[in-house]
Amino acid sequence: MGPGGIAGDPAAIPFESAEDVLLLAAGRPDMVACLEAVAALGLPDCWIGAGFVRAPVWDALHGYRAPTPLDDVDVVFFDPDSRDEREAPAEAALTRALPGHNWSVHNQARMHLHNQDPPYRDTAEALSCWLETATAVALRLNAEGRLELLAPHGLADLFGLRVRPTPHARTGKLEAYRARLERKRWQEKWPRLTVDRG
Repeated sequence: MGPGGIAGDPAAIPFESAEDVLLLAAGRPDMVACLEAVAALGLPDCWIGAGFVRAPVWDALHGYRAPTPLDDVDVVFFDPDSRDEREAPAEAALTRALPGHNWSVHNQARMHLHNQDPPYRDTAEALSCWLETATAVALRLNAEGRLELLAPHGLADLFGLRVRPTPHARTGKLEAYRARLERKRWQEKWPRLTVDRG
């Protein structure tokens, strides 16, 4: 299995489990470099999420050989004892380490305020409150140097090329979800997507 695994064969299913995503990431030196740089920060409960995981999977499912450029690299961590003093230094450190990326670092212990949600317990709960199921995915290198995947809504929609709102988005946030669909225009990049507009 690898990028372009279904080129010319729309019936093929190259992604069947979390292990397939881990193998994809492990085979991409650019992704490994990002994961290593983030792990070196030592931030608690820290992952790289959203398009960092979603885009390579959708690229592979579309048979693309070149990776689709990312708007940014979303780094999320959870530190209830920190306000915002760790975010800017982390972005600066990542920019020094890998200057070719637009790094975005956010402490999920504070993001509930921005999102008008109850406080989150950890990064996994914060991800579960993101607006699309296929976006609520993240990777990290753990303390032992092994890749781990976080997917609070599972991987079926990601693998099935389906964009749909999370249960949280359906509870009063469908306007924000639809606004993201208009802004992101994912079907222009990945035309095989099926989009549920809520």
